[in-house]
Amino acid sequence: MATATPTDKPENAAEPKKSKKKLFLILGVAAVLVLGLAGGGAFFYMKKKAAAEAEALAEAEADGTAAPKVAKRDRKVKSAFVALDTFTVNLADRDADRYAQVQLSLELNDEGATQLIKNFMPVIRNNILLVLSHKKAAELLEKDGKIKLSEEIKVEVARALGMEPPETDSQSAATTGTAAKGKPKAATEDFSPVVGVHFSNFIIQ
Repeated sequence: MATATPTDKPENAAEPKKSKKKLFLILGVAAVLVLGLAGGGAFFYMKKKAAAEAEALAEAEADGTAAPKVAKRDRKVKSAFVALDTFTVNLADRDADRYAQVQLSLELNDEGATQLIKNFMPVIRNNILLVLSHKKAAELLEKDGKIKLSEEIKVEVARALGMEPPETDSQSAATTGTAAKGKPKAATEDFSPVVGVHFSNFIIQ
């Protein structure tokens, strides 16, 4: 009677399983490496982009082309508001007759400054009208143009009250003939009771 002889089939059957495990391990390591490289690349890209944006912002602030920033409000300070009568003024556009109708309120850092504003209202209105009359419609239609206008109004109101703003770098460079060195500019509220200009109506036609 013939007896069964042992074969190598069971051992051979285990080899594909080991090969598959080894293949999965290699693929897993490769995937981790790819993700790591991608994450590292994204990190360096974002870091480089942030540095470029910061450099561009610094250059824009140095030459005065940066969009003005909106100052943060201190909620602990009790503000007072003075509403001004509507301004209607012809704009500086040369290709067409354009005018602006603007209504605004001044935010003051002290209620005691309300009467001071009212006492100098004729001068304040004159200064604001002069600022508006030198604007073009395209400037005032943009958000940045309105923010810039509000900053200019704050300065002109301060001048009407006899509070001259500190000299900026661009003004210093113009008078001395030297390049601006990027010195920090004093905030308007540091020398004026006006901390904000708020528009309630803004029509351009």
